Amino acid sequence: MGFLLPVVFALFAACSNALATVLQRRAALTVPQSRGFRPGLFLDLVRKPVWLFGILAVIAAGAGQAAALATGALALVQPLFVLELPLALLIASLFVRRPLPGAQWAAVAGVVGGLGLALVALSPTGNRTDVPPDRWIPTLAAGAGAVLALTAAGLRRPPGRIRAVCLGLATALCYALTAALMKSAVHDFEEDGWQAFLTGWPTYAMVVTGISALLLFGNAMQGGPLVASQPALTLGDACTGLVLGVLLYEEHVRGGWWLVPQLAGVALVAAGVVVLARTDDPV
Repeated sequence: MGFLLPVVFALFAACSNALATVLQRRAALTVPQSRGFRPGLFLDLVRKPVWLFGILAVIAAGAGQAAALATGALALVQPLFVLELPLALLIASLFVRRPLPGAQWAAVAGVVGGLGLALVALSPTGNRTDVPPDRWIPTLAAGAGAVLALTAAGLRRPPGRIRAVCLGLATALCYALTAALMKSAVHDFEEDGWQAFLTGWPTYAMVVTGISALLLFGNAMQGGPLVASQPALTLGDACTGLVLGVLLYEEHVRGGWWLVPQLAGVALVAAGVVVLARTDDPV
């Protein structure tokens, strides 16, 4: 039950995020396009009802993610968000009433099966919540530097796949850092209630990274096709979350011969993502 509960919460959050992705992209395509980073994009989007429904889905996903992180390892929870890619494409195909062809269904099965194989082989354990500042400071500094570098690289490119990938990866790093900070903030709340939650620095750092992710996400959606930005976002989030779980929270994963099924699972996920990335954008 200790393994099942965070998985259920994480799957709910992944479904909600996938729905939010489709809704927010549909909204992003109805507002004036821009070649550069445009903070005013947020003001345009907030006037769109479909974008607001997307925000509600984001809130639901945040609640599910917080519950998952409170009950399980970061290295277990964040990789499950790789399912956002097939879920987003499936939801998008429902919106346009155009079913995915057989090859894409096989790719979805590959992503799901590969993820399951990798996670069973990894078997992430540990649920430490107390991370000392000497780990947080270099982690946040490195994360901020990587986000700025990816954002700058993306904005130097014209709208297209490369720009979408760069901005999607930058968004993914912000999401993973937000999850890591959320785990610490949720622990503060569980230990000492609202006062600790509202006065602890992880809460406000989480707000900063979360808002940054939201702003980057909108621009990533305009930066190129969903099938370019979404794989970068979901895979980047999963991998970064796994690394942060091990480095920050001292979570443990299997080594030795378990590397064989782990790599096989990753290969299945990667192959599925490649096929799905070639799918015509259904949104």
